[in-house]
Amino acid sequence: MITAGLDIGSTTSKAVLYDGVRILGTAVIPNLALPSDSARCVFDAGLLSAGLDRSRVEAVAATGYGRRLAGFGDLVVTEIKACALGVGHAGSPHGPIRTVLDLGGQDTKVIAIGDQGEVQDFAMNDKCAAGTGRFLELLARKLDLTFDEFVQAALRSENPVHMNSTCAVFAESEVVSLLARGISKDEIAAGAHQAIAERIGAMVRRVGQQEVIAFVGGGALNQALARSVEESLNRTVFIPDSPQTLVALGAAIAAFGRSREGVF
Repeated sequence: MITAGLDIGSTTSKAVLYDGVRILGTAVIPNLALPSDSARCVFDAGLLSAGLDRSRVEAVAATGYGRRLAGFGDLVVTEIKACALGVGHAGSPHGPIRTVLDLGGQDTKVIAIGDQGEVQDFAMNDKCAAGTGRFLELLARKLDLTFDEFVQAALRSENPVHMNSTCAVFAESEVVSLLARGISKDEIAAGAHQAIAERIGAMVRRVGQQEVIAFVGGGALNQALARSVEESLNRTVFIPDSPQTLVALGAAIAAFGRSREGVF
């Protein structure tokens, strides 16, 4: 039996094809204008990656920011549940994952996971861009850098500037002020990463920090952010393989379980 999980995020959509044991194919695409179009396009891309025809897929589950707008699939799964299922399948060489940091374009989640893989608690920042990937994208543009250049600038800096603003809009103004004072782009980029890492750290402390800590989502691909998060938590953070598709994997696992039970 084969199932698919679609994670319709705020900036990208992800797909995973799963047979109950193995990941057969994955896909990540930039979002199209409509969530429904993104869902269909990433599903087709996932099928192509797996070398499968649609008729082979028993069930499809949707999760993510646009899961209820996609109008696609047999099952809708919350991002929290899908994330817990995905990291449970991925595991870590250091033992069971107990705390998950999931940073996307429009929100950040911290999830505490119990001994049986159940969600014990979670915290979510979805009201302000200052705690999300969008915050870093805005400041990169303000510094006239591509996002990759922005990340590399942060990695070069050994003296990140402290940023006072906790609002993305005010932070843009603060960047202009820092540049006028002669602060380098490297120091500002590092300061922006440090600011978002401190917000993540505060969320972790609210939920309760337990080892092993995993970092997933698109934000986990940012080396500068991963470094800043580790410094903020004073802990090593485990980044699974393909962290951007783990929530889609969790959705595929949920679909597999429902399909096996014959309950939709």
